Amino acid sequence: MLVTEAFGNKIRELRTEQGLTQQQLADLVVVSRYTVANWEAGKRLPDVSTISRIALALHVEDHVLLDVLRDQEEKNPHVIVVEDVPVILKNCVHTLSNELPDAQVLGFSNAAETLAFARANRVSIAFLDIELCGEDGLQLAKDLLAIDPRTNIIFLTSHAEYAVHAHELYCSGYVLKPLTPDRIRSEISHLRFPVRGLKP
Repeated sequence: MLVTEAFGNKIRELRTEQGLTQQQLADLVVVSRYTVANWEAGKRLPDVSTISRIALALHVEDHVLLDVLRDQEEKNPHVIVVEDVPVILKNCVHTLSNELPDAQVLGFSNAAETLAFARANRVSIAFLDIELCGEDGLQLAKDLLAIDPRTNIIFLTSHAEYAVHAHELYCSGYVLKPLTPDRIRSEISHLRFPVRGLKP
């Protein structure tokens, strides 16, 4: 189950227990009924300040809702790969999926899609190509860390000369292509921010 779905189910469960309609909850939280419907359908997650308002409206402590997010992240951590060469991206996703069966592995070919996903989902590990077509992988790493400083950044590149810049960002790792099972296992065992639900 996705994080958004688990969170939506919890909101629906608590709202039903309180005898509230979606519109009544929306009025209490000061959002539209459409927004509540999207949360409950697992299409969107609220931000932290909105989660506090939801908890207040549902008469529960904030941690009741936040624990749902944490528990689900540990069960199915998100691991992403960003690579602009389709065949390499496909191979990386395949290799990571085989080595990390407990993770949800997703591939992206550009920064915009990657950042949109990271804003809506907790990314535990990001394997980033440094030289993306027309984009800067180092800048993408900075943007991902601005969204969530706990994201483990592992640079995946053919260019050893970027190692110094990568380490200045306090990345978790730096892997020269191709990505192999042995390299994945090595990187996972040395993450800057260990992921409890992830076992290579």
